[in-house]
Amino acid sequence: MSHLFNAAEAMAAVARPINDDQLSNKTPCTEYDVRALVNHLLFWGPSLAGGGRKESVPQPAAAESDVDLAAGDWRGRLLALLDDITSSWAPPSAWEGETSMGTPHTLPAPVLGDMITGELAMHAWDLAVATGQRLQLPADLLTHLHDTVFASVEQGREMGMYGPQVAVPADAPTLDRILGLTGRDPAWA
Repeated sequence: MSHLFNAAEAMAAVARPINDDQLSNKTPCTEYDVRALVNHLLFWGPSLAGGGRKESVPQPAAAESDVDLAAGDWRGRLLALLDDITSSWAPPSAWEGETSMGTPHTLPAPVLGDMITGELAMHAWDLAVATGQRLQLPADLLTHLHDTVFASVEQGREMGMYGPQVAVPADAPTLDRILGLTGRDPAWA
């Protein structure tokens, strides 16, 4: 749980200083600018929280592109959502058994919890570099992310979460190696 909490805290630290003038900035996720990435997080976030409670949460629309959740007080909603995600995954029971993100496909809860941790950390990096910030992640979170991303990278690619691997030197910093595994170019920053 502490890794998920640390990833959510990193995301919150990046989100707080983003101003509305930066919403049109490009991100390393080629299909998203900052606004679309915030929309993505707000669209899927309730399902991520529901996974911790083992509840199915209905999507706000049929597709992300059908709704603009990045309008108005998007920052306040994102910070509240990050709190909801961390509180829903706080009880040890959240990490037991099977759960899902509101789809018929279930996964072992620890696998989904680790995937959420990775998604929060990687999208925090996406937002950070798109808005001229530097992402700070604790060393133990980086080690955990490296191990879990490496173990599930092919499954993540099959699910469309990761792009093709970007070559990164074996002696590169841990974050750069994780970014390369997920299909991100650490040099994008």
